[in-house]
Amino acid sequence: MPSNLSPRAARILAALVGEYIHTAEPVGSARLAQSAGLDVSSATVRNTLAELEELGYLQQPHTSAGRVPTDRGYRFYVDQLLEAPRPTKGNAAMEAQLRRDAGSPALVEDVLASVSGVLSRASKLVAFALPMAHGYGILKEIDFVPLSSSKVLVVVVTDDGQLTRKAIDVGEELHPQDLRLAANYLNTEFAGLPLEDVRSIVIDRLQHERTLYDALRSRALRMAQTSLEELPRPPALFVDGASALLDESAEASGISFATLRALLRMVEEKARLVRILNEYIDGPGLTVVIGQEHRSPDLRAFSLVASSYANGTRRGTVGVIGPMRMHYSRNIAVVDGIARAVSRVLRDSM
Repeated sequence: MPSNLSPRAARILAALVGEYIHTAEPVGSARLAQSAGLDVSSATVRNTLAELEELGYLQQPHTSAGRVPTDRGYRFYVDQLLEAPRPTKGNAAMEAQLRRDAGSPALVEDVLASVSGVLSRASKLVAFALPMAHGYGILKEIDFVPLSSSKVLVVVVTDDGQLTRKAIDVGEELHPQDLRLAANYLNTEFAGLPLEDVRSIVIDRLQHERTLYDALRSRALRMAQTSLEELPRPPALFVDGASALLDESAEASGISFATLRALLRMVEEKARLVRILNEYIDGPGLTVVIGQEHRSPDLRAFSLVASSYANGTRRGTVGVIGPMRMHYSRNIAVVDGIARAVSRVLRDSM
């Protein structure tokens, strides 16, 4: 991430973020000049901190208090860490634990179940492991082709070119014009949405809408439900350490218990968390999402550190979720290390 900061301002900002992560207390210029080994005067630090605050990297909780990093300050700090060499201490022990837990040959489910536990213990945060979703896609078009008076061939096309056909008996005589109108209705309503979301919305409308539309829409929804009911289920999400965040006091983590409960509900729902995680991971390597960068409001008090693993067609993501005031250096190294370990364990089991 490009920065317009001078080398001295960058060094002072990094030192402040590190100090705040360590102490959980607003950092003043005098303490920062003394403890961070910056070799500059307290006045210089104070002036630089004021400039960093104006630029949006820092904020003051109270006028008489020191400063704390904003989301932008954390982002600058994390981007510096991502460019630096990462320690590998402990990686061998984590990989050995994965191999013991998974057995031989190592099954993906066993490896990922072990990953979430190992990561949670190493980070003291919520840890997750998620295999890549197979069979999902974005609905491009749905069409109904008459086969007989009551039988219809349902054709579902996704944005990646995947084509699914299914013959269904609707139990009544349908005219081709009615089928075209039903398909037009569904395409207008749902084209561009993930198939899993389409299925959920269709089921919800059929179950909870007081007015079941008109006959055409009702029939279209029932045909869509029948057509999509055999879609692959969401991939298993392995989560561990959800209670770890509750062990953090609100004062230490800077997160209210109401916000923690929202995260725990998301962890319990799993399907929602799977969708969010799949949105974040768009390529190999490390991903760090901080505060307001989250699309979901429930996650904006948290940071996420994730990394992808891959071995042939077996791919997925591992990572942790915790307070923005997390130990980024350690967690980035741990997540990156265990993702590489998962790739090696799966490779060796082939």
